[in-house]
Amino acid sequence: MFERITFDPQIMGGRACIRGMRITVSLVLSLIANGMSNQEIIEAYPYLEVEDIEACLKYAAFLANEEIHPFTEMPA
Repeated sequence: MFERITFDPQIMGGRACIRGMRITVSLVLSLIANGMSNQEIIEAYPYLEVEDIEACLKYAAFLANEEIHPFTEMPA
């Protein structure tokens, strides 16, 4: 589902990265949150592709998909 998002304990401490590079998903999301366009991000990090940025957004949306599970007390 997220083939462009990789996790490797030897790279950035196992944090979510783009295609095994030392570019974290959180960095890309922070750049977007601070107003950078896809084109500006790619100019700053030319080894990234538009699909990498889209993968970061999809991964963030997946993580933010909050589900509420009501707590039921165990019988005594």
